[in-house]
Amino acid sequence: MKKLVIFDLDGTLLNTIADLAQSTNHALRTLGYPTHELSEYPFMVGNGINKLFERALPEGEKTPENVLRMRAEFIPYYNIHNADMSQPYPGIQALLNRLQALGIQLAVASNKYQEATTKLIRHYFPNIHFAAVLGQREGLPVKPDPCIVHDILRITAVSPADVLYVGDSGVDMLTARNAGVEACGVTWGFRPRTELEEYTPAHIVDKAEDLEKLC
Repeated sequence: MKKLVIFDLDGTLLNTIADLAQSTNHALRTLGYPTHELSEYPFMVGNGINKLFERALPEGEKTPENVLRMRAEFIPYYNIHNADMSQPYPGIQALLNRLQALGIQLAVASNKYQEATTKLIRHYFPNIHFAAVLGQREGLPVKPDPCIVHDILRITAVSPADVLYVGDSGVDMLTARNAGVEACGVTWGFRPRTELEEYTPAHIVDKAEDLEKLC
């Protein structure tokens, strides 16, 4: 039995794409830039919000200064509207309940900025005790750098061999590989199954209930 399951947040535990798209389009519109269709956003997210803004900005406008301008418009809006349309994926709440009942430690490793990561977990999963909820933190690299996983391992005092890392993207599969932990890709998130397969994770699952069998 695994002692710790680490979950990505966006595209794994929660379908947040509509709120991310709405908030990014708000920032773009406020700054006078063209917006994007919802269908474009799954391939913009996953590497932190600064990279999201860089991808969303028009060609010729992808400067560090404009990324900071986008961030200044996005964060206050998203902090208010990040739960307007977001929802847990089917079966996630029941899965977390079962893993918690089994005594397996749970953690979150996200490239979403820390304030929003903590807020969303508290809002959607108030009955679940997460041993660690870590997002993008100032001065630390984002996934696929393994530092976020190493920090969770220190907090939980669990060895890499006893960990399952669950995510929906190639970034997540590479994070698990870089951290030396077992990876499981999920197909219900933002990226296609083919992207997961490129990184040859130990497991790929199509339903939340299938994850319990791996623990």
